[in-house]
Amino acid sequence: MSTLPLIFIDGDQGTTGLQIHERLRGRNDLRILTLPAAERKDARRRAEALNSADIALLCLPDAAAREAVSLIENPGVRVIDASSAHRVTPGWVYGFPEMAAGQPQAIADALRVTNPGCYPTGAIALLRPLVQAGLVPADYPLTIHAVSGYSGGGRAQVEQYEGPAAAEAAPYVLYGLGLAHKHPPEMQRYAGLSQRPIFVPSYGAFRQGIVLSIALQTRLLPAHVTQESLRAALQAHYAGMRHVAVLDAQQSAATAQLDPTRHNDSNDMTLGVFGNAAEGHILLCAVFDNLGKGASGAAVQNLDLMLRAR
Repeated sequence: MSTLPLIFIDGDQGTTGLQIHERLRGRNDLRILTLPAAERKDARRRAEALNSADIALLCLPDAAAREAVSLIENPGVRVIDASSAHRVTPGWVYGFPEMAAGQPQAIADALRVTNPGCYPTGAIALLRPLVQAGLVPADYPLTIHAVSGYSGGGRAQVEQYEGPAAAEAAPYVLYGLGLAHKHPPEMQRYAGLSQRPIFVPSYGAFRQGIVLSIALQTRLLPAHVTQESLRAALQAHYAGMRHVAVLDAQQSAATAQLDPTRHNDSNDMTLGVFGNAAEGHILLCAVFDNLGKGASGAAVQNLDLMLRAR
């Protein structure tokens, strides 16, 4: 009988599940379990698969992810949930390894890991080190803008842009106009904010990639804060980290525009600090793949941490 860890991908035909399959293709250090199409909605077969796995990867809508967790009776089964169902649930470890010094070990040891949301990954990456360093007040009135590729909307949105009616798809869509998106509670908690940020999401007519930006005004920051001090704090936090890079002053000065597709098909993220010192305006930016560091890439990174802890 094989001693290789068994990984069950529940929801393997969705956008994230398919990407995880692709990223795990050719690996010889694990076994992958999936259900045939006729059994994917069979609660008994799903329960059997979930309880037979060493690690279950949930690539499901929120309600289905909660149901999947409820079906697990085997105390040895570990879970990575790629949905937003458990991102602020007590007892679940937040699956952003670069967030804090002890986070990789916390993920490695966890029984339950909740994968970060795509947009929160960029927002938390930018804000948490700056809030912790006292450079951005926890109660700063933040507005977070982001544009993603259309794949962030799942299979239905991909079909809209790649199916027979693709010519009718809008080139750009701003949504969440009621300012009640599901991501701000996650952003607030893990960035260390005392107030809920305003979040303005959008997507464009490109398949994948994200540019996220946060504008700051120096008159609302502590007196000593500059572009340079913000950049230095980010560089110190992410020094030596494989998947997160911070543009230095020279790189920032040479950057006139940001391409959201820059890191497509990778698990990398670039952070930048830009601005107009004369006007006291600063812009924090993050660029990454919504299907990479924002979803499947992060899930596989967490999976590898958990596998090493076996």
